Amino acid sequence: MQAAVYQGAQRFDVREIDTPEPRPNQVLVQVTRSAICGTDVHAFMYDLAPAGAVLGHEIAGRIAKLGSDVQGWDVGSRVVAGGGDPPPGGESPMRTDPRYNYRTMGFGGSRTGGYAEFTLVEAWRLQAIPDAVPDEVAALTEPCSVAVHAVRRSAVKLGDTVGVVGAGPIGLLCMQAASAAGATRLLVSEPAPARAQLARDLGAADVINPLEEDVSERFVELSDGLGPDVIFDCAGFRDTLDQAFAAARRGGQVILVAVPWEPMPLEPADWMAREVDFRVSFASEPEDWRVALDLLASGRISGDALVSEASFIELDQIQETFEGLMQPSSQLQILIKL
Repeated sequence: MQAAVYQGAQRFDVREIDTPEPRPNQVLVQVTRSAICGTDVHAFMYDLAPAGAVLGHEIAGRIAKLGSDVQGWDVGSRVVAGGGDPPPGGESPMRTDPRYNYRTMGFGGSRTGGYAEFTLVEAWRLQAIPDAVPDEVAALTEPCSVAVHAVRRSAVKLGDTVGVVGAGPIGLLCMQAASAAGATRLLVSEPAPARAQLARDLGAADVINPLEEDVSERFVELSDGLGPDVIFDCAGFRDTLDQAFAAARRGGQVILVAVPWEPMPLEPADWMAREVDFRVSFASEPEDWRVALDLLASGRISGDALVSEASFIELDQIQETFEGLMQPSSQLQILIKL
């Protein structure tokens, strides 16, 4: 099978490798769509992925072969490669290790992920794709689950004003998840015109260009001088977290969803007297995947809006695509078409 094998030093090699055979309780999935995730871009940018790894974890496909002892699945079933409840002992160390460090522990080990024609998945991990969800949207289930998890960890309630900093794929999904949770006014900060327009199309009341306006001041002005009830930082750039704190209302909340890889300076004296709460949201839980699939199937979150003809690349375009994603981008979701 064809696979994009990471070589180290920011290089992929697209080549033929052996198609794996499922062991007992595993399923071989033929990948139809594999979305490119920001965490994989970070692994590429900072050379964190081990040489020989096939990255990719936002996967939609069809079951090609069942390992022995696998029950409840059929060859040909449409699935996403994640979201199942782990068996005892199968929990991720991210949730069980009391001193888990994503930077140093999050990319260890060699694996065959979704940047390949086939991938092996433990049967318990799989989730069935609803008929109403096409493969290209199903591949967004994992990032959608991240947005759902962030909103479920937040204090968003019916009638709230919510700010979203950064209208990339996660920001746009987070915005829609907040709306589904009851937020009635959505304020967004985004400099890229195409992303800003899509945020408007998806329900943002106002979109601020942070290159032209002060985000904190405008968020406050647009929320009756009080500030948003909850602000999600989905950008993770140098100044965005401090902007969110500065804009939040008294007793409001800031949720960090992005994964910043550089120091983020803060000026707590500017906002700590308002007793703003702070939470971090990281990855997602199985229940978040199920909620995400339901929201995508019902249309309460539009995955189609994030996908266009320009979203698709071939596997042999992965090197140039990742190099381009190392810089700030106006691109929406990118998917590998296999």
